[in-house]
Amino acid sequence: MKKSNAKAWLYLLPAIIFLGIFMVYPLVDVVVYSLEEGYNFASQTYDGVGIYNFRYVLRDPYFIQALKNTFILVIITVPLSTGFALLISLALSSIRKLRELYQTVFFLPYVTNTLAVGLVFMILFDKTEYTDGLVNTFIRIFGGSSVDFIDGPYWAKMLVLCLYTIWIVLPFKILILTSALASVKQDYYNAAKVDGTPRLRVFTRITLPMISPMIFYLVITGFIGAFKAYSDAVALFGVDLNAQGMNTIVGYVYDMLYGNSGGYPSFASAAALILFAIVLSITCINLMVSRKIAL
Repeated sequence: MKKSNAKAWLYLLPAIIFLGIFMVYPLVDVVVYSLEEGYNFASQTYDGVGIYNFRYVLRDPYFIQALKNTFILVIITVPLSTGFALLISLALSSIRKLRELYQTVFFLPYVTNTLAVGLVFMILFDKTEYTDGLVNTFIRIFGGSSVDFIDGPYWAKMLVLCLYTIWIVLPFKILILTSALASVKQDYYNAAKVDGTPRLRVFTRITLPMISPMIFYLVITGFIGAFKAYSDAVALFGVDLNAQGMNTIVGYVYDMLYGNSGGYPSFASAAALILFAIVLSITCINLMVSRKIAL
């Protein structure tokens, strides 16, 4: 038995070494950096150990704005993208002819480069001295006034960012939910059809409970992905997100390391740990809620 255990640990050793080097060590390093007060990047020295870096980050207006942007993005995009994906998946499941073609069309944005999609959104929404953009053209047709969605008011920029994020994550959720719907046994639907059960009741009593594990999986991963958003904002508003007021928490961490205000790994590490604590808390809450509903 002991020889068998030793052999199993030997097989696991490469993975353990890999995780230790690329996950455990960086996490420990981040914790150490976050507690080093007055860290000098050039001389690799610090003045003391404490929680000053966390206090600084939590009082930094740029971090507060990034926190606000990230939470708005999470609250809007995760429910809407999941709901839209469920509706589209239900529609695709009811189609028999050309189902594979429609699934391929809906999945195309997922395999398209993020920056390329961002460029398309800029062309659609950007207002320049030469053109108001396609979206503003439609707004004027219906009697409205044009809006600068890229360099204009905050609500307009947040609207574009939310639409862009939903568009990016929608294909993956459609793929997962379509597969989940296909795995539901047809016997349940046949029995409901014999009993004359209304469609809405079939959906709430059969379909939704059967695919609920996948829905909760998408919600949890959606929260995690939305909290890590950064490339979406860069694709639309450029690299100077603080000037645009559209930075995210991950963008703030990057700026503290490499941006215009870069060279502060202690502040970046503190912000990264705050993000880690937020994501971990929300993930635990989602897991507890999913277990209670499942019971």
